[in-house]
Amino acid sequence: MKVLHLGKFYPPARGGIETILKLVCDRTSPEVRNRVLVANHRTGGMTERDGDTDVVRLSVLKKIGAVAFCPAMPVRLAGERADLIVIHEPNPMALVSYFLARPAGKLIVWFHSEVIRPSWLYRVFYRPFLHFALSRASRIIVASPTLADSTPQLRGWRSKCAVIPYGIDVDDDTSTDVAQQADAIGRRYERPIVLFVGRLVKYKGVDVLLEAMRDLPAVALIVGDGPERAALARQAEVLGVADRCRFLGEVPDEELAALYRACDIFVLPSVTRQEAFGVVQLEAMARGKAIICTDLGTGTGWVNQHGDTGLVVPPRDASALHAAIAELLANPDRRHLFGAAGARRVRAIFTVDRMIAAVLSLYRDVMDEDERKAVA
Repeated sequence: MKVLHLGKFYPPARGGIETILKLVCDRTSPEVRNRVLVANHRTGGMTERDGDTDVVRLSVLKKIGAVAFCPAMPVRLAGERADLIVIHEPNPMALVSYFLARPAGKLIVWFHSEVIRPSWLYRVFYRPFLHFALSRASRIIVASPTLADSTPQLRGWRSKCAVIPYGIDVDDDTSTDVAQQADAIGRRYERPIVLFVGRLVKYKGVDVLLEAMRDLPAVALIVGDGPERAALARQAEVLGVADRCRFLGEVPDEELAALYRACDIFVLPSVTRQEAFGVVQLEAMARGKAIICTDLGTGTGWVNQHGDTGLVVPPRDASALHAAIAELLANPDRRHLFGAAGARRVRAIFTVDRMIAAVLSLYRDVMDEDERKAVA
């Protein structure tokens, strides 16, 4: 079976969708011939082999916001031959290219998250191409039932939706190096640790976390980088929390594992529906950590279940976030119960093996549709 993935970028470019795309390609390769068509996160175009996956990185003429304009993509797509085409959405360049090229092969839309744009821009420049793809898709993959049920763009297409939760490699991080780094982190800060991991962009709500940290007997370690970093650092100074909010930037994987292990609470304070799931929640839950996230009506509050694996608070509400952090700081036994429940939930639902088995089953189901119709 030949599967062509249309993504925005591909690792080593960083991002949640990019990570999932590579994971799916790597783990399905024993049964699937994967090929990936993406924009190049560096200069120029190139084709390379990544493990068993062919990766075509197209030259970018211009980047507007998060959208990379690749003029060659429609032509390259028209020349591709695949049994299945998977569009990883949001991805305006892929949607336009698919509309223009209309390649053979069954279509799957992997709907990772919504597009949050001014309504007129969305209606004119995005919705028609998304509607075309959704109408032609055999299946629409979503990571949570709440995303399928609450997303306006999927209204009318619910019968096509297949829920396949993201999965992670469950790792206990028991190596001596990770344990030693975690102990060193705890000694360095000498107070409870609140951890955030993610890109420093507006929808992540780190500004709300900074406000919530006032008067808390803890330190917030903020891992990640992005266009908002300088503004957030200035805000921390203005709020008087710079001494308890540390911006660590991007960190190596082993150090990140140590930070997950060392933290007392993990916080995902996102403020818009662009946060559709929060894979970082899984990474913290797998390490037995209590979670605080925001109720966005997407998958965040489905992954982290209020009162079971952590607490869910309203978005953009620094007072509610402050109260939730204070409550868990004051109750280590409750943190432990939440963390243990979260670890069990990850192992029951959110493993890579379960995700890949579901993806391969869906591929086979889509490919067998014509045969079943002929028999009927």
